[in-house]
Amino acid sequence: MIKLDVVAVAEEKGECVSGSKIFTLILELIQKNEVLVSSHGYDELANDKIFVRDVLAFIDSAVVLEEYPEFGKGPCVLLLQKDRAYNPIHTVWGIPKGKERPAVLITAYRPDPEKWSDDFRRRV
Repeated sequence: MIKLDVVAVAEEKGECVSGSKIFTLILELIQKNEVLVSSHGYDELANDKIFVRDVLAFIDSAVVLEEYPEFGKGPCVLLLQKDRAYNPIHTVWGIPKGKERPAVLITAYRPDPEKWSDDFRRRV
């Protein structure tokens, strides 16, 4: 079951962009199985050997790293998640511009340690 209060919990730990309404809506859509994976997302998942089922299974422990409410194709968020082996992955989820659904998995990748802090939360 997806914890819809994950944003509040993460904020208390200082881990989340303040009050991410985008992430909350994405969680609600995932809970309702209103999900679409973009073709680019499928390609990137395959390239990094990331399984959609892992992304969905561990979304409740995701941390919002960046939020893009004004992105041209619709609001989206960059999340830090873990896969089943507890390795870090970044996912980008969005909602199509002018729509309320579905939650779209835009891309997912394994973050490059050369480009990210040791905890994979900040660009270096």
